[in-house]
Parts: sequence; C-alpha cells; structure tokens
Amino acid sequence: MWLPCAAVGSSLPEHGQPAEEVLARLEALRGGDVRWRDGRALTLAYTAGPEVQAVAEEAYRRYMTENALNTDAFPSLRRMQQDVVDIVAEWLHGGPDAAGFMTTGGTESILLAVKAARERGRAERGVARPNVVLPVSAHAAFEKAAHYFGLESRRIPVRADWRADVGAMGAAIDDSTVLVVASAPQYPQGVIDPVAEVAALAAEHGISCHVDACMGGVTLPYLARLGQDVPPFDFAVEGVTSMSVDLHKFGYTAKGASVIVHRTRALRRYQVFVTERWLGGTYGSSGLLGTKSGGAIAAAWAVLHHLGDDGYLRLARNARAATEALAAGILAQPELVLRAPPEAMLLAFGAADPAALDVFAVADALWRRGWYVDRQGPPPSLHCTVNAVHEHRIPELLIDLRAALDEVLTAGARGDRGAYGTIE
Repeated sequence: MWLPCAAVGSSLPEHGQPAEEVLARLEALRGGDVRWRDGRALTLAYTAGPEVQAVAEEAYRRYMTENALNTDAFPSLRRMQQDVVDIVAEWLHGGPDAAGFMTTGGTESILLAVKAARERGRAERGVARPNVVLPVSAHAAFEKAAHYFGLESRRIPVRADWRADVGAMGAAIDDSTVLVVASAPQYPQGVIDPVAEVAALAAEHGISCHVDACMGGVTLPYLARLGQDVPPFDFAVEGVTSMSVDLHKFGYTAKGASVIVHRTRALRRYQVFVTERWLGGTYGSSGLLGTKSGGAIAAAWAVLHHLGDDGYLRLARNARAATEALAAGILAQPELVLRAPPEAMLLAFGAADPAALDVFAVADALWRRGWYVDRQGPPPSLHCTVNAVHEHRIPELLIDLRAALDEVLTAGARGDRGAYGTIE
C-alpha cells in the first residue's frame, strides 16, 4: 500500500494561492539577501544599472520557455547563440575557423574544455590515463572536471607573484598529459598568468591549452584599448586551443551565460556528445545539459546589442577606476596588505600581521554593515570583484572598512572562514 512521505520542511499547499500573495512572499524571502543592485556585493552578482538590467530581464522573460536543446525548432536561438559566440571570438582574436557554444556558466565551460581535451588525447594519441597540469591558482571547477571525467589533476605551486610557474609545469608534463591551463586573470589574487609561455608548452607537446578568461575575457580587450599594459592572453597566442568567457559577469547579462570558444571547428567537435544507443534516435548535445532555457541566450544577445562596443568600453573604464580606488584605499590602511596589484577588476587583501588581525572577522563586520565579500585562502584573504555598479560606492565601502577594522581590533574578534560555494 502506498503511503505519502512524511512532510520535511515545506510542503505543497493543498489549495493554490493568489499570484499577488505568492509574489509578495517571494519578495519577503529575499529581505535578508545582499543588496547587489545597490553595489553592496563584491562577488556573485554584477549589474550595469537598471536600464541594462531591464533589457536582460525582458529578453529572458520572452525566451524563458524556448528550449535550446534542439534549435531546429527554435532557429532564433541558433542565430542568437551564433551571434554571441562570434562577438566573443572577435574580442579574443579568434580566426575565421574559431567555433564555440554558449554554456550555463564558467564551471560548465571549464568542464567542457577538460572533456574536449580528454577526448582529443584519446583520439589523437590513445591516452588511456589522462592528466591535466595546472597552477594551484586555477579555478576549482578544474578539480570538479577532473573528478567527474576521470583525469589526474597535477596542481603546481605558483611563483611568489602568484603567477603560474611555467618551468615547474613543464616538468610535470608527460606522455599522458592532455591539457595545460592558464588564467587571465586567475581568480584568487587577480593576476594574469604568463599565457604565452604556458601555451608554448602545449604547442611543444602537441596537447591542448585552455585559457580561463571567465573573469577577463570581456574586460581585458577594453583595458588594452584604454592604454593598460595587458600581456597576450588570447588566440593571438600560438598554442591556445580553447578559452572560456562569462557573459553573466562583466558582460552584465542574465545568469546562466558563458561562452567556450575553440581555435578551430575540428577542436570543437571533441566537446560535443552524440549517441544513438537508445530507442529515441540520434541524441546530440553541446554541453552538460539537455533541455536548456533560451532565456539566458536571448538576454546575452540583447544586452550585447544594447550596450555595444562603446558601452563596454565605458563600463570597463568605470569599473577599472573603481578597482584602482579600492586598491589605493586598502593600501592606505596600515593593518592591511594587497596580495597583488590588480591587473583587471579583481583584488585580494589580507592582514599585515595575521596574529593581530583576523580578516575573516573583518568580513563578518562588513556583512553586519551590509557589504558582502568573499573569504579565501591560503593565505587568509578577502576577495573583491569590482564591477560597474561600484563606480560611486567605493568611498562608502572604505569608510565602513575602516570602521570594521577598528571594531575587530578593539574586540579581538575571530571570524569564520566560510566557503566559496554551497555544500548544504
């Protein structure tokens, strides 16, 4: 006899509720969330202001139910995806044969880059026990990919300046290596790896090189145009075979929008999964998901066309100015040190004397004042991602940072390290 499960937490209401009531409850639920639209989050959420946000939201609404699993039924999604990939490839100096797909985020883009490298190693060199060589600063998603897809992850310590140690990476490569990784910039300290040198290792060994530009793929091309010294990091570098760029970060599009671009269509084919081993006909998928809402694709297409080249140049200028202002303000606090001068819009800082100051307690004090920053380590650090919304917010943040420092120093408080992500 079938018996209903015992209720755990919330259960489905017996009777439907009015839309106004449900939406009011929904709004009340986020009462304790960080106010990212007001620039109080230095992580997780990005916005270029109400007008751009409205364009993204309306485009997403119009296409939220369209299904990108099969664009034969929705050719508009095929066209929009191709337009978005072409724009990103142009930013990255992709040649006429460059090809890619949109994904749901940087993690999926990275997983697919690792999957493609594994498949290439199998097909071209018969590699049975593949490994990936990457600096310890490379994103945690590479660990997820290695775990999911059965690769050995060979993490190499970084140099004193937090950049990839190319010599040590080269020493770790063997006949089973299928991929080397560089970041532009890497997330933890915000510096750009020596991409040209890492890619040269890949070219020498005939293996793949992925550049994780999820954080810099939009901004670095514009910073270079604004006169900043940006080292070569994209397909202009020989040996780079794939790149990932998140549009829901500094592209200011709706969440669920990243792009993976391969140097050639031939390399892209290793990303795709196709099977006929079921009774439903040929099944093909470019990514990890099957069904995928068209909302993020449409929002990305709409925002890219709404902002245009001049809009992204302006936003890059404003976000960089805010980053420099924050870095200067942190350097002015004798109790704090920058982990590295920021090369894009990311920076990390810690305690000049860790025995005297717990920076995680500083994060707690900032959160009580409405500011949310990431906690990371080693070494114990606070991490800030500065975007366009912070253009006029840095002076207020620095005032509250000083107050938080004074509070923690007076109380001798200790903080919780927290986590980058959710595990419960």
